[in-house]
Amino acid sequence: MKRLKNSVALIAVIISMPGIASAIEYNTGNFSAKLTGYATGGIIEPEFKSTLFIGDWRARGQITYAVNDANKLGFVYAMDQAALDKGNFSRETFALWEVRDLGRVEIGYTDSVARKLGVGLPDVGGLRINDRPLYNEKITPEGAIIPDTTLTSGRNAPRINLTSAPNLGLQYGFSATGFSDDYDWALDAGLKLRRPHGKIKTAYSFGVSFMDNPDAFDPEVYMPAVTADWRAQMSLGMNLQYNSWVWGLTGRMIYDQDPIGIASDGFVLGTGVSYDLLKYTISLTYMFSDTGVWHKDAPNFRDNTVVVSYRYKYSENVDLWMSGGTTSKTPFFSAGLRLTF
Repeated sequence: MKRLKNSVALIAVIISMPGIASAIEYNTGNFSAKLTGYATGGIIEPEFKSTLFIGDWRARGQITYAVNDANKLGFVYAMDQAALDKGNFSRETFALWEVRDLGRVEIGYTDSVARKLGVGLPDVGGLRINDRPLYNEKITPEGAIIPDTTLTSGRNAPRINLTSAPNLGLQYGFSATGFSDDYDWALDAGLKLRRPHGKIKTAYSFGVSFMDNPDAFDPEVYMPAVTADWRAQMSLGMNLQYNSWVWGLTGRMIYDQDPIGIASDGFVLGTGVSYDLLKYTISLTYMFSDTGVWHKDAPNFRDNTVVVSYRYKYSENVDLWMSGGTTSKTPFFSAGLRLTF
């Protein structure tokens, strides 16, 4: 109760704050520094029987140095609640080299190209549906689920990402990683095709990943760890925008060869739609997860998740949101405040 009271007090302070810049930036000569992030505080009521606090935040700092008009060097460090839940020291930490008209190289601890070029669902609430959803932190599933539709191969080992510069709306890239206790090595690839002009705007994505010898590999906060000969993944995504309407359709497939323990592979499909009117936005999201489907000797577990969300943009940097729905056969209501900077 004390934690909830402190959260309410924090929300009241944020609402009383004047408008702040959407990012903290400093530029001098060829040097640039930028800090962005968000913080969410709120409540969730599973089965409308108890009120639980939920919190989420992320901070991302980037410094860059323009060597010349075509080359830029930089460093990125980010931390968030999802990484903290896993006991990690960062969300991502990597150095970058960007070449204009060619692309970008990233070396360090970060997401793969397949995830970075992925397309998510148009949700407007504060439950982090496209990245380790928060409702699974408070509502324990009855079986193994794939919590989101964006492909991931973890970020706990050094990785190199090679990403092309956008050309006629097309961008693609490759990733390689190793030196991990969780697997021997992994390769990822992804592409995104954007058509941001015209009355109907579209974005498409495709990603693939192969991991050799995963050993207690646990990239998802709310999914059983996997030990298998190898793991293969594929993801597809589409977003379509028409005026104030946005529709998304996404999917992710995971296959583990000869897994040991609880089968956590399978597929997840998701779709969602949102509508924006002045300071108000609403969205409807649906996801279907089916695990154990590839293995005859493993039990299947199917989960349907439906979330309706509402957002009111109080100011440029402050949003109020509410979400309701059901997951793992458990209805819930959630509400909170989100501050961005």
